[in-house]
Order: sequence, then structure tokens, then C-alpha cells
Amino acid sequence: MAASDQRLIAEALRGSEDAYRALVERYQRPVLGLVLRIVRERGLAEDLAQETFVKAFGALATFQVERKFSSWLFKIAHNAAIDALRRRRLDTLPLETADADRPDLLDFLPGPATDSPATALEARDLGAALAAAIAALKPEHRSAVELRFVQGLAYEEIADVLDLPLGTVKTHLHRARKKLMETLSAGGWQPAGG
Repeated sequence: MAASDQRLIAEALRGSEDAYRALVERYQRPVLGLVLRIVRERGLAEDLAQETFVKAFGALATFQVERKFSSWLFKIAHNAAIDALRRRRLDTLPLETADADRPDLLDFLPGPATDSPATALEARDLGAALAAAIAALKPEHRSAVELRFVQGLAYEEIADVLDLPLGTVKTHLHRARKKLMETLSAGGWQPAGG
């Protein structure tokens, strides 16, 4: 049975390297995924993910145990990624941009129940179109989408991670969904059953 985050944090605060390692192993992929979606550059994302863990473990004694550790950690990762964007003055990528280092959204989507190769191809094409549409979103919208639909956080947790009012998070997600629908519709994709 896996140890709870609170237990691992308590052990890490007592100096247990195994507890530190267990927390890193538990959260390295989600943290890297979040940062990579924001900065869209694998090398930078890996550096920022490492920086996130260094900052988090340096500040672990300040962690409030009534909070959710993952939300606290995602907030540190998000802030590091946004700071990197500000330093580099990066903006969104056009839809045509292809980046082999960018993770494919299909890594996060459930596998389709395919009845035929044509259905599998259509699902893959839709996944690629969705990944491109998400990459074209404003960074603050992309962050909200990542936290909600990939990391599965509740609206309140997203507000905490992004340090935004709850209404702003809902607005970001609403605008992101609207933009994604517009982009996908312009690409010839129609809602299921439509």
C-alpha cells in the first residue's frame, strides 16, 4: 500500500531521503506534464520541473498539512513556468507549429474502443487536432485546461494553484472550451452526434 502524502512529508521533514524520492516519483510526471504544456519546450520543462522539486523541498516545512500537497506542488510548478515565460517573452504557438518534444495529447486520452482502422485513425487525428488547439491557447487558459482535464483538479484547487479568484478560473475554462470548439469546428471536426 502506498504511503499517504502527509506521511511521506512528515518522514521527509525528519530527513528521510526515501520519502523525498517517493514524493518525486509520485509527482514527477504530472509536474513535468503541467510545465511542458505551459512552456512547450522539453529541455526547459525538465529544468523547471527539477527547480519545482528543489523549491518545494526547500519550503516543505512551510507546507500546511490541511492543504492538498499536489495542489501546493502544482502551484510552485505553475509559477516557475509562468516566470520562465515572462523571462523569455514567449507567446502562443501558431497551430501549424510541429514540435516533436511536445507531448501528444493522445498520451492522456483514454484509448478509443475501435471497431475499425478507420475509427482508430479518426480518433488519432482528433487527438492531434485537439493537442494543436490546446497548444494555441493563451498560457493562462492552457494552464487551466491542463489542471482541470489532465490533472483532474477541482475548480477551487485550480484557483489555489493559479492564485486566481474562482470566477476567473471558470471564465478561463469557459473561454478555453469555446476557443477549442471554434478551432476544432474550423478544422472540420463536429461534436459527437452533431
